[in-house]
Amino acid sequence: MELKEQLEALTLKLEGKSKEQAENLIKGFQAENKESIEVAVKAIKDELEEKLAALQKHADNLDVKLQEKNTQEAKKGDTLKKALADNFDQIKEVKKGNTVEVKAVGDMTTANVTGEHPRDYNFDIVKLPSQKVNVSDLIRTISIDGGTYTYTVETGSEGSISKQTSQTASKSRIDYDFAAIDVSTDFVAGFARYSKKMRNNLSYVTSAIPALLRRDYFKEENSVFKAVLDTDATASVQVITDNTKAGMLVNDIAALEDADYIANGIVVRPSDYYDILKTPKDDLMAIVTFEGNVLRVNGIQVFKATWLTAGEYFVGDWSRVNKLVTEGLSLEFSEVEGTNFVKNNITARIEAQVAIAVEQPLALVKGDFAAAGGL
Repeated sequence: MELKEQLEALTLKLEGKSKEQAENLIKGFQAENKESIEVAVKAIKDELEEKLAALQKHADNLDVKLQEKNTQEAKKGDTLKKALADNFDQIKEVKKGNTVEVKAVGDMTTANVTGEHPRDYNFDIVKLPSQKVNVSDLIRTISIDGGTYTYTVETGSEGSISKQTSQTASKSRIDYDFAAIDVSTDFVAGFARYSKKMRNNLSYVTSAIPALLRRDYFKEENSVFKAVLDTDATASVQVITDNTKAGMLVNDIAALEDADYIANGIVVRPSDYYDILKTPKDDLMAIVTFEGNVLRVNGIQVFKATWLTAGEYFVGDWSRVNKLVTEGLSLEFSEVEGTNFVKNNITARIEAQVAIAVEQPLALVKGDFAAAGGL
């Protein structure tokens, strides 16, 4: 009888037996079939070992393939394992009609946030700078009612004032010549147009428009006035070459005083201003001073003006130059100008009716550092 059949027979014998009787029957069975049991166990063991060897070989092949995969795939596998572990309680409840969503969880970055991110705003517009000094800062302003200003200039004379030669001799006679000079004022103006929606939605932007318009108005006014100064000022006559810039200014101050005019202001471009400050102390004239951030030549203040080109400068009595104003600077806003009403636009306009009069050209000297060899 085969070992399997004997086990089945033993099972039937155990029915209804006490524990002690059953143990005795099992011990007797083991003793009688010891050899058969050992053979059967060895056969099963050999079969299991053969199957295990085949499984190990298969696992080794899989391991080689897995090692060929890139690091990213390995990370995905780790992420999936973690997701399964993190969601185990939900997964074990899965059955028909009851599903669960498993989501792999990773590190969060700003990419996880859709839409606009919170931010802080600087409501003070970073504007471009205004010019250092305006022409109108150097001269006096005269308001006139109409559009033309007329001033009278002495142009010469005939005869002379002289010593009386005798008690009976006629005194010397002199007569003077004059010229009436007309200067017409014109508008310097401009405007900007923007939508009402821009005003309502970006009020901090539109509130900067007045300051921007004033800045650009004075840039244009400086350009217009400078063209008149270029034409009407007296050209500097420098005959000394290889002079310093400070030395050239002193020469022009001296020339004005020789003609009985007194200079009260010098205007140069900032780059030339700082060139004067860089003059070696041994070469710098004693009358050139820099105190309280103010440069002075012979006690006369030097102003920095970016409406001059490099090398240009003016030395003169600026009280002989006037700004004429028929209509002062105004800034106005209109929602009905042109098509503004139907387009919901706003027009911001800045303007002034002005002119400049160089009433005494001999009192204002224009020079060029480069032309005269200034260092």
